[in-house]
Amino acid sequence: MAISFRQNEILEIARREGRVTVEGLAAHFGVTQQTIRRDLGELGDAGRLERVHGGAMLPSGTTNIGYEDRRVLHEQEKASIAAVCAEEIPEDISVFLNLGTSTEAVARRLIHHRNLLVVTNNINVANILAVNPDCQVIVTGGTLRRSDGGLVGDLASQTIMQFKFDLAVVGCSAIDLDGDILDFDIQEVNVSKSILRQARKTFLVADHSKFQRTAPGRIASLSEIDSFFTDKSLEPGLGALCREWGTRVVVADAEPV
Repeated sequence: MAISFRQNEILEIARREGRVTVEGLAAHFGVTQQTIRRDLGELGDAGRLERVHGGAMLPSGTTNIGYEDRRVLHEQEKASIAAVCAEEIPEDISVFLNLGTSTEAVARRLIHHRNLLVVTNNINVANILAVNPDCQVIVTGGTLRRSDGGLVGDLASQTIMQFKFDLAVVGCSAIDLDGDILDFDIQEVNVSKSILRQARKTFLVADHSKFQRTAPGRIASLSEIDSFFTDKSLEPGLGALCREWGTRVVVADAEPV
């Protein structure tokens, strides 16, 4: 199917925002909601978008959004989450930061922390924290994922198993409403499981868009996380489960601190 200029722009907005609404697009383009619904239907039929109530979102399932798109997606929300999370990370501890743009945002908030030992399988995190002279950075081995600077595979897991971290700060690609934490790359899933096993305390950082997606690999349950930092209140059912599990949910302000 041929994609119109308007539909191309709709796709660009969806990549930037993660999700689009019929009402918002109609106002943006100055066309009727019926026209937008037709556009979204055609994009859905072509597999470019996934229709949801009131709009559409990027298709999810087995392939993640590209790193450059993820890096700017919900950038302000990630900065807010990172600021609140970093406030709860003390100095003089060992920390693991895993793959993802949310953990990279946390790393930017740690450049003035003192006496940290940071272990990471994220080359971007290592480069961010290289400017902090009071932070010792250890990079795991592993297979380089060129798309986003991630190190995955058995060697990464073996390196992680040599440590016992005071704290692990992890991100993910998706969260089910039953509380399962999900990712796309099975090698990354196995590395993330190793990280959680070797941490005395665990923080999850994830913005609200992760509830609008799904992924095939299960890392863990929110029941295994000590504190979950996000930017919007959870659905009532999941919020009740977190209270039952003792998982603390911290909702960041809309504006970064």
